[in-house]
Amino acid sequence: MSSLLPDPLLALPSLGSNLTQGVLLLAVSTLAERRDADTEGHLLRVQGYLRVLAHALREVPELQLLLTDEYIANLLQGALVYDIGTLALADRVLLKPGRYTPAERLAMQSHTLRGFEALAHAEKTCGASDPGLQMAKEMALSHHEHWDGHGYPHQCSGLAIPLCARILAVADVYDAMISHKVYKEGISHAQAVVQIQADRGRQFDPMVVDAFLACADQFERIAHRHADSEEDLQHKMEHLAQAIAEHTEM
Repeated sequence: MSSLLPDPLLALPSLGSNLTQGVLLLAVSTLAERRDADTEGHLLRVQGYLRVLAHALREVPELQLLLTDEYIANLLQGALVYDIGTLALADRVLLKPGRYTPAERLAMQSHTLRGFEALAHAEKTCGASDPGLQMAKEMALSHHEHWDGHGYPHQCSGLAIPLCARILAVADVYDAMISHKVYKEGISHAQAVVQIQADRGRQFDPMVVDAFLACADQFERIAHRHADSEEDLQHKMEHLAQAIAEHTEM
């Protein structure tokens, strides 16, 4: 496998073991993150969280045969496109700092379906599929499903939610909680751990939460290593201000 990242924790498998395709995939995913006023640091952090979570889950006997090196490589690759559906959302929804209206909330939630549909369409156009692409579709579609069935888009619950999406859900929410946004301050690592533990068996798979608690110190190190800089936050502010100005002029 080719690696695009120097950090040994975050070896990035390229699409189809081809460096050029891997770089293109990273470029598209970075564009999606920047449109969401986020940074490539988010991608690096989430990949790191997924790696340590997957390895921690290998300690669960019933998962040892599933969590192969190939599975984990596909999981890290899927992390690059799980939010690609946000490219289909209007700026006024994607970048809104306040509370959503019911219609805006439905529009935001549709990014899961749009991401899945984009990947499925590309798969059909290319006339080929593989386990990595299947996992990417599952991650895009189901990373906001909740263990108790109160998530979206299909209100799946329990083991009906693909394992890759259950793992991603913890990594994604942890990063959202500890990251500073233009409109809110991130919470501390310790607070995030408490919140995720409180949502064990509700939002999150209990098995994944237990694995998270076993490696939470590694999450904190990854978060610090790839933390957003003041320059990153300034970029987010400028991007949001520009989007608001353009929407106002329309």
